[in-house]
Amino acid sequence: MQWHSIENARSMPWKEEKDPYKIWLSEIILQQTRVNQGLEYYKKFVEKYPTIGQLATAKEQEVFKIWEGLGYYSRCRNLIHTAKVISNEYKGVFPNNFEAVLKLKGIGIYTASAILSFAFNAPYAVVDGNVARVLSRYFLIDNEIDSPAGKKLLQQMADLLLDKSQPAKYNQAIIDFGAQVCTPRNPKCPACPLQLHCGAYQHNLVDELPVKKKKAQKRKRFFYFIMFQSKGKTLIRKRNQKDIWEDLYEFPSKEVAKLFATQKPVFKIPVEFVEETAVIKTHEIIKLRQVLTHQLIEAVFLHCEVEDLPRVAGFKEVLLGKIKTFAFPRIIQHFLSALQQPLPAIQGKKAPRRLRNK
Repeated sequence: MQWHSIENARSMPWKEEKDPYKIWLSEIILQQTRVNQGLEYYKKFVEKYPTIGQLATAKEQEVFKIWEGLGYYSRCRNLIHTAKVISNEYKGVFPNNFEAVLKLKGIGIYTASAILSFAFNAPYAVVDGNVARVLSRYFLIDNEIDSPAGKKLLQQMADLLLDKSQPAKYNQAIIDFGAQVCTPRNPKCPACPLQLHCGAYQHNLVDELPVKKKKAQKRKRFFYFIMFQSKGKTLIRKRNQKDIWEDLYEFPSKEVAKLFATQKPVFKIPVEFVEETAVIKTHEIIKLRQVLTHQLIEAVFLHCEVEDLPRVAGFKEVLLGKIKTFAFPRIIQHFLSALQQPLPAIQGKKAPRRLRNK
């Protein structure tokens, strides 16, 4: 199976790259992220932090801000942690030993294999979604590719097939083949040079393979967020609990079993958020939703101007003009974008009540 003879390989900035730092960075970004989306983030990271030492010494809030919008923020936390480990324990030199790389936070067998193969041309087979799809179809494998048994089998097969004389070129070729020819939908079977030996094609099972575990139903969660505004300031805090949006910032919030209709002209603020002396001068209600891998989030945002910011445990006052320097979950980013007036512009003014649904 001469994968490296395939023409028209994809052109990506990390391909042909030999710097293990940049290969590692690209692999972490592309976990759970489409190439087209990840490409821009990769460029921003490389421009801002061209070496692993610069990433290791960067302010965490700045790193999270660059990551903002990519999701799966545990990847960003692991990125920061591993950069510091390599900078401090390995003196800034990325290890070239498989076991050492595998011990680094956020790096599994696939990522370790990719780093060792592409950076050091070491004989490790890379099995990503593209490779798993190609092997499943070619060899008629009906194991669930996302099950432990399926992953083990595919890795064993990939190891046996690996061209150890040029592992980096082989790995990149089979990945590109899966991305461009043996695609998830509408694969280019008529033009495929392997069709005569492909089990799925010969048995008309291309659309049935690979097999994946059935997705669990998404858990639904409901939140109220309140953005208080007074004298050009608002309240935010960093979410530190082991839950969604860990290490990102939020406004005062309350999770509830169910949201009430936002059409009501008066929005009741949960009493624990507001002192009796707080006077609401304006308010705006916006309803938004965000789909996560295993959860569906629905949230109602209340934007209100008060005479003085209430004291809410765990929250700090920040200038509205600085709000965009903090990393927020995507749903809060959308709320900030949906506000009908620029944030600093309405301070000290009493705006008419507005009600809007989304």
